[in-house]
Formats: sequence, structure tokens, C-alpha cells
Amino acid sequence: MNARAIVVTSGKGGVGKTTTTANVGAALARLGEKIVVVDVDVGLRNLDVVMGLEGRVVYDLIDVIEGRCKLRQALIRDKRIEGLALLAASQTKDKESLDPEKFRQIVRALLEEEGFDRVLIDSPAGIEKGFQTAATPAEGALVVVNPEVSSVRDADRIIGMLEAREIRENFLVINRLRPKMVQRGDMLSVEDVVEILGVKPIGIVPEDESVLVSSNQGEPLVLKNGTAAGKAFLEIAQRVRGEDVPFAPLNDSPGFLGTLRRLFGGR
Repeated sequence: MNARAIVVTSGKGGVGKTTTTANVGAALARLGEKIVVVDVDVGLRNLDVVMGLEGRVVYDLIDVIEGRCKLRQALIRDKRIEGLALLAASQTKDKESLDPEKFRQIVRALLEEEGFDRVLIDSPAGIEKGFQTAATPAEGALVVVNPEVSSVRDADRIIGMLEAREIRENFLVINRLRPKMVQRGDMLSVEDVVEILGVKPIGIVPEDESVLVSSNQGEPLVLKNGTAAGKAFLEIAQRVRGEDVPFAPLNDSPGFLGTLRRLFGGR
């Protein structure tokens, strides 16, 4: 991806945006980039918890927007990974406190004045002001989608809104895939999701109970070895950087749509 300001979005809540932001950001930093992850989910912040940095939040995004502190004062440097920083959301304000144009200026300052290589923006669920603010400075997007119908429908709406904003460098992160369910025809396959949305995948993350464990521990999965999801997030970061990383084969099953076609005489 050429984009340096990347919004991580989905439309639907609970699909794994925050987990994706934390892990892809940490993986990019491990690969040598200087990365800042920004939580725009004002009032419902979680990125600091997933990253294990909640105890170090003094100033937040709204403090910067409203001029109570300088941008540099609100940045929390991760002591485990050189080159990784967090700008947390406010837990006490609401999304009406957001200012899209001021947020654009903040992202520009992070890139041009603070010297970050990329900014990953954790968008709140929905299509209202939180999403609109998160998308305002974005040059590209990671659209996180679960292989189920309601998530795909919401992702389709979000992709349309991104394209309306002329954000064209958009890729799918297909999260929580369960190959055995796909084999049985009980879950949409990767091919199903790509066919419906018409956007290329940049990563496929299998369902993995270690995601919940790592979130509770406040330690991104990419800092650990041996987890399937952690490997998938690292590969996403490598592809973001332009590395040619092949997708691991999952199965040759037709998926949910293929099962429907077969049942109703389609091809």
C-alpha cells in the first residue's frame, strides 16, 4: 500500500477492527516502520487496553483537538516495540467532540512533523460522525469483515462510502474464518466474500482463541510466536509494505454460496 494514512473500518461492530489495528501496527513497527495507531472511538476506547497501554494514558485525542495539550504530549510510546506509538481516544467525551478537519491536521502533523511512516486509524463502528472523522484524512483502508452475511453487507456499504470519498486503495481483512465451517458450507468462503464485495483481500485471519487471551493480557499477538492469527497479522503487515507473501491454502470447498448454488441447481 502506498497509503500512509490508513483507516481500519468495517461498519459493523465487533468484527475485529481494534485487534487488527493493534496487531498490524505492531507488526509494521517490528518490520522497521515508525507507526502510530490512533483510536477514534471516542467514549468507547479500547485500543489502549488491547495494546496494554491503558495505565499510561494522560492526554487523549480530544485533548489535542481542543488544545489542552500538544500532540507530542498525548503520544504514548510503546516500550516493547521501538517505533510504535498510540494516540488514545477520550473515554469521557462523545463523538460530537470530534472535528474532522482538525483530525486531518493532526494526522498530517503525525506524518510530517512527528516523522511517522504510517498512521493507522481505528474507526468506530457505524457510518456517523466517528467513521466520517476517521476517514477524513485516510488515503487507504483496511476493511475488516467476518465471513457472515450481515458483516459483508455492512462492509459493502462502507466500501461505497470510501469510494465516494475517493479513497481507492482499499483491501479486505477477512477475519475469524473457520475452515471447517466453510467446508461444510455453513460459512461464506474467502471466494464468496471477495465475489460479493469486489475488493481484493490483503489478509485472511483464522478464528483463534489466542486473540481473546492476548487482548485480555494487553499484548498484541504478533509479539508472540506460534499463533495462527499472529502469523496472519504479520503477513498482512508484510503485504502492506509491498512484500510478495502468498496466501496459505485453506481449502477447496465451495463455501456457503456454493452450497446454495448446488442446492438450487446453480453452478
